[in-house]
Amino acid sequence: MKSSVCLLGAAAFGVALSGGANAQSWSDQPVDVAADHPDIAVATEENGRYLTEDGIPTYNIQADGTVDWQTYSGFRRYHSECHVCHGPDGEGSTYAPKIKNSAVNMGYYDFFDVVVNGRTNGNSVMPHFGDNPNVMCYLDDIYVYLKARGMDAVPRGRPRLKEAKSDVIREDENACLGM
Repeated sequence: MKSSVCLLGAAAFGVALSGGANAQSWSDQPVDVAADHPDIAVATEENGRYLTEDGIPTYNIQADGTVDWQTYSGFRRYHSECHVCHGPDGEGSTYAPKIKNSAVNMGYYDFFDVVVNGRTNGNSVMPHFGDNPNVMCYLDDIYVYLKARGMDAVPRGRPRLKEAKSDVIREDENACLGM
């Protein structure tokens, strides 16, 4: 539920983009997976959701390749809503840039802002998805999946092994979807 509060707070205040970088530079910046990334390390687990020290959603991949539920769900939701433009596995397409690196380079709140509100960068237009429950109810999952892809923590394709979906995640999903 903590991550849902973060999402609602960011939506309510329209988090401003920072750093002056444009969409192209975020997507094209390489990610140094060996560098220290404070928005990656798991500090806590809450009902099947993994969070950093700052309460930012993150992934948890076990030694045998088992992914947390959010990473698995993010894979599914990304490929149902995002890959049409951004290509399979966040790798980009001729239509839109790769975004697997953007989830690492932009950070959570900037990523959230772009998905909710959309943006224009030259001739490139990212539409807003703030009113699409198939995106908004799973935005943390999509972010976690793309962050894992950007850090090369999961390979391309459907994750082979996954943690079970917690009852709390199921309840939050049903509430968000109005079920």
